[in-house]
Amino acid sequence: MGITSPEAEQQFGEAEAMKAAACLFHGFSDPSRLVILQHLQLGEHRVVDLTEHLGLSQSTVSKHLACLKDAGLVTSRPVGRASVYSLQHPEALIDLLSAAERMLALTGEAVKLCPVHGTDTFRSA
Repeated sequence: MGITSPEAEQQFGEAEAMKAAACLFHGFSDPSRLVILQHLQLGEHRVVDLTEHLGLSQSTVSKHLACLKDAGLVTSRPVGRASVYSLQHPEALIDLLSAAERMLALTGEAVKLCPVHGTDTFRSA
């Protein structure tokens, strides 16, 4: 083991502390997941309802819902043979999405120009 400086240890601790936040924001990193979350703000929906409304395939919606559920952002309950999905913490999600809208308004188009995460990334995906 090498000797680390207190500054390096502090930086490592700060990075470790931010891992959960990075994972949370990764859950928001796909436009389809954001659309699903926006739609669930209107109320509970089955996968079939979301596929019809959003024009996405059943497998795509199910995959995104599983990701959102694993992240603790949505919950589901069985209704017959289907599952009904809803937001886990609707007020907090609305606050977070509103804050994101404010940040986007402040930064203008700059975020779209990011070579790693900008809009060209979504076009090639």
